[in-house]
Amino acid sequence: MKKFNLFVLLLSAGIYFCLAGTSFAGDTAICYNCPPMWADWATQLKAINENIGISMPHDNKNSGQTLSQLIAEKDHPVADVAYYGVTFGILAKEKGVVAPYKPAYWDEIPAGLKDPDGYWFTIHSGTLGLFVNKDALDGKPVPRSWTDLLKPMYKGMVGYLDPSSAAVGYTGATAVNIALGGTLDNFDPAIEFFKKLKKNRPIVPKQTSYARVLSGEIPILFDYDFNAYRAKYKDKANIEFVIPAEGTIMAPYVMSLVKNSPNPENGKKVLDFIMSDKGQAVWANAFLRPVRASAMSPEVAAKFLPESEYKRAKAVNWEKMSKVQKTFRDRYLSEVR
Repeated sequence: MKKFNLFVLLLSAGIYFCLAGTSFAGDTAICYNCPPMWADWATQLKAINENIGISMPHDNKNSGQTLSQLIAEKDHPVADVAYYGVTFGILAKEKGVVAPYKPAYWDEIPAGLKDPDGYWFTIHSGTLGLFVNKDALDGKPVPRSWTDLLKPMYKGMVGYLDPSSAAVGYTGATAVNIALGGTLDNFDPAIEFFKKLKKNRPIVPKQTSYARVLSGEIPILFDYDFNAYRAKYKDKANIEFVIPAEGTIMAPYVMSLVKNSPNPENGKKVLDFIMSDKGQAVWANAFLRPVRASAMSPEVAAKFLPESEYKRAKAVNWEKMSKVQKTFRDRYLSEVR
């Protein structure tokens, strides 16, 4: 009898833990490409959990890996929401892996920064430039232009994320191309630039490399202003952000609800929170430009470079940039890498 009672007790405990696990899953949402070291996703994930009770694990994919995974899992989706550079959001819609959803404060998102039906929408943006660890330059001057990076003195010091995979990598390549006289129909200037830069032995990681700049392993990285400001003001590193003299581009980062996701209601709640005052304030406090401009406080804005510097940052046709991405990627892989 005691053995039978023990069996019942263990069986009941097993059922309890199974149900407890199911209950926990109901309070979970899976986000692809929410790395804690990028754009202060660590704080945003914590805020989501504290404010709406939904747990979201860290995920260290880049934009290209996110899209590839969504396509591979199209028949059996794992993620509920996805975050990526705008060109990948456009491609995700074309590949049929995301669903339309208009989150809270939809009307405050400018028309050019969202898909009309809600397949993707901007949550914040950044300006591409040079994230420089001055202590790691060994006394060399801070580079002020794209062409400065070709000087032999910076050999082994320059890094850029793989433009064939990472959104920031492709954005950086586009920024160089436009700044050096190219167009979205002509990537010759960028290809020639990367060929020349190759002689300086650049470091080309696939993932976000914030920590590698802080440590000095990568003294100069093509990256967004928000990472540089975070390093300077929050991590107190000797960092400078440079908008190259020839110019650059600004770029939106967007999110989508995944089509046929396991927890669509939780995914929608997450997207609504990210667009709320509290969610947008997380981005502003991490030195990103929230898509809802009212979330940017004057105190944070004062830490950015002057607007006169930002005048060199241009917008581009994001849909066109998305359409020519494969053409550039193929050229980069065959002619540079």
